[in-house]
Amino acid sequence: LHGLPAAVSIFGSARTASTDPMYRAAERIARDLAERGFAVITGGGPGMMEAANKGAYESGKSPSIGLNIVLPFEQVTNKYATSNFVFSNLSARKFALIECSSAFLVFPGGFGTLDEFFEILVLVQTGFKRAQIYLYDEEFYAPLMEFFRTSLLKSGAINEEDMQNFKLCDSVDEILTDVRRKENE
Repeated sequence: LHGLPAAVSIFGSARTASTDPMYRAAERIARDLAERGFAVITGGGPGMMEAANKGAYESGKSPSIGLNIVLPFEQVTNKYATSNFVFSNLSARKFALIECSSAFLVFPGGFGTLDEFFEILVLVQTGFKRAQIYLYDEEFYAPLMEFFRTSLLKSGAINEEDMQNFKLCDSVDEILTDVRRKENE
């Protein structure tokens, strides 16, 4: 994966249907970012991963990379990954998903999506990674934000600056504008 252009990793549920507005949002973001020269990296599976790979694939301008994992269910490589790598170890796959990207878009998802989000958040918090992190869908992430404020901040387990390590968004255009702005800094 080294030698890629600037890359963005996009995470989200493998169970999201292609008719879901989240699917279309991920597809649009990935297409726009690929047209701007960003490689798009996903877990290579269905749902949100397929949406992001599809957007990048349809742009035809940047790599659409799928980093798949051998699982007993759900994880079948989507047809939009122009480069596909299959891992048998979750830790190695997670490292690859994180290592080459400078921006991360986290759409609604389950335990795997949250695991990836928290891993990146810890790396940014501790200074091991400089990255932009976007959580897409304020309503979905509202209970998590409430937990951060009422439990983690209140108890002193994190501080207010830690809450600045990610951005909560509901707008595709907001994310695209922010990524473009940071690209030019």
